[in-house]
Amino acid sequence: MNCRGCAAPLSLPLIDLGTSPPSNAYVHADRLEQAEQWVPLKVAVCQQCWLVQTEDYTSADSLFDAEYAYFSSFSSTWLAHAERYVAEMVERFGLTPDSRVVEIAANDGYLLQYVAGRGIPCLGVEPTRSTAQAAREKGLEIRELFFGRDTAAQLKSEGWAADLMAANNVLAHVPDINDFLGGFAALLKPTGVATFEFPQLLTLMAGAQFDTLYHEHYSYLSLTAVQTLCERNGLEVFDVSQLSTHGGSLRVFVQRKDGERRTVQPAVQQQLQAELDAGVKTPEYYATLAPAAERIKHDLLRFLLQAKADGKRVVGYGAAAKGNTLLNYAGVKPDLLAWVADANPHKQGKFLPGSRIPIVAPAQIDIEKPDYVLVLPWNLLHEVSQQLAQVRQWDGRFVIAVPELSVL
Repeated sequence: MNCRGCAAPLSLPLIDLGTSPPSNAYVHADRLEQAEQWVPLKVAVCQQCWLVQTEDYTSADSLFDAEYAYFSSFSSTWLAHAERYVAEMVERFGLTPDSRVVEIAANDGYLLQYVAGRGIPCLGVEPTRSTAQAAREKGLEIRELFFGRDTAAQLKSEGWAADLMAANNVLAHVPDINDFLGGFAALLKPTGVATFEFPQLLTLMAGAQFDTLYHEHYSYLSLTAVQTLCERNGLEVFDVSQLSTHGGSLRVFVQRKDGERRTVQPAVQQQLQAELDAGVKTPEYYATLAPAAERIKHDLLRFLLQAKADGKRVVGYGAAAKGNTLLNYAGVKPDLLAWVADANPHKQGKFLPGSRIPIVAPAQIDIEKPDYVLVLPWNLLHEVSQQLAQVRQWDGRFVIAVPELSVL
């Protein structure tokens, strides 16, 4: 396979997580007798542009289909983050009702609802029918399209040249990243700004966050790689900030290279230097993830097996894609993890892909009073432990597996 960023041959493996179904391909109860599609989950590093990426085995339209089950609005933490983002962008870039805001991967309208609430015209681009419909129910204008240069040209002809384009947690999800970024250069006004948010490679590696690797994530991003990709596609990075979301993310600000350019902020060079100092341009930097993933797998299995031997009941919380990567890599099945609770009704009543662990409503926790609750989206541990504070009333305990097994 060649690099999807620069087309150089890929020769440096990062990790091989075996085979698994796509992490968001939740199984309906009436399809339990049918086979799932298990495909390799391998990640490699380009030693030319240092883009970390999955090897290709599945197509985007099969991953992001009409039954896509990830709805952003079920996390109060994420909603608050989106509302803050809108307030900050309005203030920093002087957005008014005469501005145009376009969000790529608008999901269920979790962010654009705050833009619309300020009276600013906005449009969402969202290819998955399930979430697009939820956004429309909020009164938002949504186009069910995959974004790229052709989509950008179409929207621009319809009057949607943008003052601000937002793209949260989508840059990693696109197979043709050059076409995707080229669309931003085409749709932005000469004075426009685009922001990209994505989990950053430095925290993935430092925290052994291998569970964030799954088929829907085609790329794992450093500013080093993103800057190169942007420059190739007519964009310039002019600022970057650190975020705590998703276990450690970056928010990157870009502008058109041929537009009215803002001063590049010192934070850009500081982040690039931090990545250089960490070793992102050296093969040795990438050698630590596979052994860490194996350690995490073994520690989790030891905990689950000991809990079963002791007669303790362990359940999960959060039917998240990262949890599916972890459970399938470790080979966990319902005998060790009875069920997983999730607040998203679109997931309840289904089964996790691969492991076939049933997904139930959170009320089941109060009914069964388990001894341990394994929080699979560990980045939401604080939010989950507050929402489920009653677990401690029967001496139940919360558990996370990444970056190391912790019983809290």
